[in-house]
Amino acid sequence: MRFPGIIPAATTPFTADDQVDVEALKANLKALFDGGCTGVVATGTMGEAGQLSDPERALVVETCVAAARERPDAAGFVVVGISAGSTAAAVANARGAVAAGADAVMCLPPLHYPGTLAELVAFYRAIDAASGELPIMLYNNPGASGVDLAPEVIGAIAAEVPGVVAVKECSGDARRIAALIGLGRLEILVGGDDWALEGFAAGAAGWVSGVANVVPAECVELLRLVETGQLAEARTLYQRLLPLSRLDMTPHLVQYFKGAMDAVGRTGGVSRGPRGPLDAEQQAILDAAVAALRA
Repeated sequence: MRFPGIIPAATTPFTADDQVDVEALKANLKALFDGGCTGVVATGTMGEAGQLSDPERALVVETCVAAARERPDAAGFVVVGISAGSTAAAVANARGAVAAGADAVMCLPPLHYPGTLAELVAFYRAIDAASGELPIMLYNNPGASGVDLAPEVIGAIAAEVPGVVAVKECSGDARRIAALIGLGRLEILVGGDDWALEGFAAGAAGWVSGVANVVPAECVELLRLVETGQLAEARTLYQRLLPLSRLDMTPHLVQYFKGAMDAVGRTGGVSRGPRGPLDAEQQAILDAAVAALRA
């Protein structure tokens, strides 16, 4: 497998004067790899990629690659989110990932444009050409892109674009994991935190996770329990993770997970605009979710 295990979608911490906080990012990444995570996603939605300048994107990716190479035997991997609204911008992001020494790229369909199959194939072919030898993780997240890629469409794209080898499935429909696995050659990863257990049970190779930024070891343990057939223990652990996991599919997921990281001693910090701080009601929801982790 290319993308096994727990793969946090890394957040991007910022300093008080609104610069990328490289030292905090390094510390967060070390905690993730020390917790047993196999890789990270850089500059995804959770990483506030849309709010980063091109030099900041490069800095974040380079920092993640360096952290992954520090793992024993350099076994960690970095998947770079390259999603953009135009082919040209996504291609430029892919070339940046190659230059930084990343291991793979992850890409939504063109943002907010439900193109024809021919247009989608042309888009991903351009990504494939720009990515060189890097494999492509196709990313289906209708809430983020405005486009829902059904399993048959994903299969048709993968049949035409050799570089597409994996799918991060984030539609919220656990049935799609089995449907995508049934297509054959693609590696399937759960992309939504509150159906990870269902995805593992269906055969997902890994989990691109927000919760893992907060409790990486517990997420690793959840996968181990499923793989070893200890479903009762997995369900018990899952109940502790679910209150925070359910915040993953909300518009304020970045603020929630950054707040949870702060609560457990890591650096989440503020989010860039237009994301604002959590209000009192949202903070209470987060506090209860973090308390459940410790139950």
